[in-house]
Amino acid sequence: MREILTVSQLNRTVSGLLERSLPLVWVGGEVSNLNRAASGHWYFTLKDAGAQVRAVMFRGRAQSVGFAPREGDRVEVRALVTLYEARGDFQLNVEAMRRAGNGDLHRQFLELKARLGAEGLFDAQRKRALPRRPDCVGIVTSPQAAALRDVLTALARRAPHVRAVLYPTPVQGADAPEQLRRALEQAIARRECDVLLLVRGGGSIEDLWAFNDEALARAIAASPIPVVSGVGHETDFTIADFVADLRAPTPTAAAEFAAVERAELLAEVHGWLDRAGRLIDHDLSRASQRLDLAMARLRPPSVQWRERAHRLALLESRLASAVRDGLTRRLAVAERLHACLRPPSVAAAGARLDALRGRLVQSSRRRVDAVDQRLRAQQQALQLVSPLAVLGRGYAIVQDGEGRVLRDQEGLTEGVGLHIRLARAAIEATVTRTQPLAGDDSADRLPD
Repeated sequence: MREILTVSQLNRTVSGLLERSLPLVWVGGEVSNLNRAASGHWYFTLKDAGAQVRAVMFRGRAQSVGFAPREGDRVEVRALVTLYEARGDFQLNVEAMRRAGNGDLHRQFLELKARLGAEGLFDAQRKRALPRRPDCVGIVTSPQAAALRDVLTALARRAPHVRAVLYPTPVQGADAPEQLRRALEQAIARRECDVLLLVRGGGSIEDLWAFNDEALARAIAASPIPVVSGVGHETDFTIADFVADLRAPTPTAAAEFAAVERAELLAEVHGWLDRAGRLIDHDLSRASQRLDLAMARLRPPSVQWRERAHRLALLESRLASAVRDGLTRRLAVAERLHACLRPPSVAAAGARLDALRGRLVQSSRRRVDAVDQRLRAQQQALQLVSPLAVLGRGYAIVQDGEGRVLRDQEGLTEGVGLHIRLARAAIEATVTRTQPLAGDDSADRLPD
């Protein structure tokens, strides 16, 4: 019996056969039924005169496309042929997309971009800031371009005080790059504008190719006047965008970047006026205070003379009082000196001398008694530690012929002479016999 496949198995098998049989292929056609999902994926149909095929380009791949495809655009896609298994729909899984017939132009664009970037023309350090309040804005574009109307409308709405000067030039065609460069050089030579806007509307890569010219890019980089590039739509990029001092997504945005809104400037002016008013009020207040101080110092002479007369009277009164006080103190001192200089009284002096003599005698006696008492105390203390006091208690000091004090019989022989000192006498003796005492005799030894 033959195997029966489910629908899922069948679609999975067909999908695998398609992916294995067909490698990545380039397919050209016209974009139709384009749907940019909120997730960032692109869903569209690729068709020609005889057939059509569904296609999907997921967000990660779609973000790398250098333009925004629109209905009716002819494109070339590099895709993997596959089958959407859930519905059995044959489709292309797109990995890359370019405009049809523009492969060479795109490669030229990338090569020029890489070369100029390596030279440093795109570096942020060399780009200049736009003037804050420009008086004149130069517009380099075609007089018939819709971009010119967009720029003038934005300037009239935001900054009607800013003057606009047009430097007309074609923005599309074989002569457009040269004409654009000449118009830019004319604006630089005339030096009548503070900032230059290089603008045009959107279009295909061929329409915008004039802004990918190398000579134009170098002229923009060398411009002493800041240049704002507003070419095409937000997804369109040209070499002029990379080399300009500022890239705007649209011509209208370029005008908005170049000129500050009038309301903002008015608010800034009002702020300056308020600050100036506050400074003037502050200065007036300080001047008024200085004037009040000056007027206070510039009093009438009569008032000043009265004040000085009053001050003089006060000083005169203080001087008189000081003189009186000084005389009083000097009289008191003179009286004390006079009392001290009176003739001395002999009787009083004699009585005073007798009193002093009695005090001196008493003091001398007390001092002699005190010294005597200390001597007696020291004598008693010496007697307590005197060896003679020990001898008085019945002890004796025995010395050999050489005067050494003997404590035992060591070294004594018969016939040796001895000197014996008693408390009240001295005895000369001779050793006839020695006999050691039994037991410890340390208690019987005399003190040194």
